[in-house]
Amino acid sequence: MHGYGITLHIQMVSKEFLRVEEGSLYPALHRMEQDSLVSAEWGISENNRRARYYQLTAKGWKQLTEEEKNWERLTQAVAQVLQFA
Repeated sequence: MHGYGITLHIQMVSKEFLRVEEGSLYPALHRMEQDSLVSAEWGISENNRRARYYQLTAKGWKQLTEEEKNWERLTQAVAQVLQFA
């Protein structure tokens, strides 16, 4: 997906609850590319413009799986604290 498509996808999937600004997204994608978590290549977008397309690498998928586990542990811990209150 290209950067703008990623922002639209996040908005749509979160039912407009989450919005990622371009000023945050592109530096994050650049860092992820430097860390070999995503690969990027130039292509043509659906409106016939040049765009950079990003894809998770094997290392990126592994990192995503780890982050999902961390998120699950965190949300379970917060839920336990809230249930105690």
